[in-house]
Amino acid sequence: MSTNPSNTDRRNAGKIGGHILVDCLRAHGVDMAFAVPGESYLAVLDGLVDAPEIRTIVCRQEGGAAMMAEAYGKLTGKPGVAMVTRGPGATNASAGVHIAFQDSTPMILLVGQVGREMVDREAFQEVDYRRMFGQLAKWVAQIDDPARIPEYISRAFHTAVSGRPGPVVLALPEDMLVERADVADFDPYKRTEPHPGPDDLERFRALLAKAERPFVIVGGGGWDAGVSADLARFAAANALPVGASFRCQDYLDNRHPNYVGHVGIGIDPKLGARVRDSDLLIVIGSRLGEMTTSGYALLDIPRPRQGLVHVHAGADELGRVYQADLPVHASQRAFLKAVAAMPPVDPSAWAEQTPVARAEYEATRAPIEGPGDVQMSAIARWLDETLPEDTIVTNGAGNYATWIHRYYRYKGWRTCLAPTSGSMGYGVPAGVAAKLVHPDRTVVSVSGDGCYMMHGQELATAVQYGVNTIFLVVNNGMFGTIRMHQEREYPNRLSATDLRNPDFAALARAYGAHGETVTRTEEFAPAFERARTAGIPAVIEIQVDPEALTVARTLSQIRATALAEGR
Repeated sequence: MSTNPSNTDRRNAGKIGGHILVDCLRAHGVDMAFAVPGESYLAVLDGLVDAPEIRTIVCRQEGGAAMMAEAYGKLTGKPGVAMVTRGPGATNASAGVHIAFQDSTPMILLVGQVGREMVDREAFQEVDYRRMFGQLAKWVAQIDDPARIPEYISRAFHTAVSGRPGPVVLALPEDMLVERADVADFDPYKRTEPHPGPDDLERFRALLAKAERPFVIVGGGGWDAGVSADLARFAAANALPVGASFRCQDYLDNRHPNYVGHVGIGIDPKLGARVRDSDLLIVIGSRLGEMTTSGYALLDIPRPRQGLVHVHAGADELGRVYQADLPVHASQRAFLKAVAAMPPVDPSAWAEQTPVARAEYEATRAPIEGPGDVQMSAIARWLDETLPEDTIVTNGAGNYATWIHRYYRYKGWRTCLAPTSGSMGYGVPAGVAAKLVHPDRTVVSVSGDGCYMMHGQELATAVQYGVNTIFLVVNNGMFGTIRMHQEREYPNRLSATDLRNPDFAALARAYGAHGETVTRTEEFAPAFERARTAGIPAVIEIQVDPEALTVARTLSQIRATALAEGR
C-alpha cells in the first residue's frame, strides 16, 4: 500500500496554500507588499492578517502596485512583491513587469488565477500567464500543488536576483490556495554572483594600460552604495572619465571630478564624440541598449570600432549585440571591488582629457532661457542647490524630464528613480514607494501632465498611508514628446497630442493633499517650502508655456526646421 497521503487526507492536513505562501514570503524577508485585492487570492490576503511584519500597501490600480514594487526593488536590491487579481488585474500590472525587465530590477508578481478545474475553458478573467508574460519576465509559472509552494517561491526569489536581475510571475489558482498541505522547513534565498577570473583582470589591466582614450559607461541593475563607492575609487585612481547610461545618473555622484555626463537621450554632442572616439570603452553593467547608444549609432554592430570591455552579470548579454575584446561574466560588485583594489595603471596618456570632459559636462548645466514665465532650468537648479543630498527624485517619461536630468545633480546612490524602459506614469507610484521605504528622506516626484494622469490616482495611496511625497506636475497641455516628434516629421499637422487637464492643485486638495499652482518661476520656491512643511502629501502644478517643448529648442523652432527641410 502506498504511504503517500490521499488527496482527501491532504485537504484535511496542514495549512491552506494561501497561508503557506505568506509564510514563505516572511521567511524570505519580505517586509512590504503592494496589492490591489481580488477574490482570486483571498486566502493570501487572509494569511497576511497574521503577518504584521509584512506591510501591505493597498494601491488604486494594479499598474501602480507593480511600479511601486519595481521601485522598491530598485531601492533595496530585494525583490519587490506585487499581488494582483486575474485577468484585468494582471494586464494592468504588465506595465510594471515590463519596467522591471528592461531596468533589470528584482521583482515578483503574484497573480490570482481561476480554479484548476476551469483552465482552458476561457473561464471568467482567465489568462494563460505563461504565454502572456513569456517575454516580459525571467520566469513565469503556475503553482498547482500547495505542497510545492515553498519550492516555487524559493526559485522565484533566486531567479529574480541572480545574474541579470528581473521579474518573476507566479500564477496562483484560487482552489489551490485553499487546499491544505504539510510542508518542510526551508532557508531564505541566497544571492549568488559571478566573479571575474584572474585572467580577466590581467587582460583588463593590459588593455587599459595600452589605451589612450578610455571611457567608462555604467548602468544596469544590481548596484548598491558599496558598488558605487568602488566605482568612484577605481575612476579616481586611474583618472578615468565616467558616463552614466540612460537614467542611471546616480551611480556616481555627479559632483565627482570624474563624472562627465549622461549617456542617454539627447546626449551632449561633445560627450557623444568622446564615446565614438574612444579607443577603449569599459562598459560595466549596462546592456548598451538603444537609448544609451543613440539608436545603436555610437558603436558599430556587431564589432565596435572602439575597443570594448563589457562586464555584465548576465552571460546571455555578452555578445548579444556587440562583440567585445574582453567580455567579462561578472557582477558589477565583484568586478569593481577587484579593479578598485588593483594597482592603478599609468594614466598620463588620458589624464589631462578627463578634466576637459568634466568641464564640458559643467557647461551643459548653464541655463538656457526658454519662452514663458516659468523657466524649468531655473527650477531644476533651485532644487539641486536646495534639497538635501539624499533626496530621492522620481520621474516617468516625457520631455519634462530632460530639465531634471540635465540640471539636477544626483549626489548619491539611489537618488534617481526613473524607468530606463521609458514608461509613462512611473513617477507617482515610484514617489510613493520611495517615501514608504525611506520615510526620513525627502522625496520629490516629477511628472508631466500626461504622465501624471496615468497613475495620479496613487495620490490617494499616499494620503491613506501618510506618505508626504512632494509631487510636481509640469503642465504644458500636451503629450510633449509625441508632439515634438510630430512636429519634426509632420509639421503643422496636429493630431492626438493636445490635452485638456483638470486643476491639479484643486484635485490634490480633493484627495486630502496640499495643492499649489505655479505660473511664474519666482513663485516656485515659496510654493515648495509650503508644500514641504504642509505635513501631508503635496502637489505643485507648474504651468509652462507649450512653446517650451525642449531644453534648447521651442516648438516653433522644431516646426520651422522641419518645414525648411521639406517635410
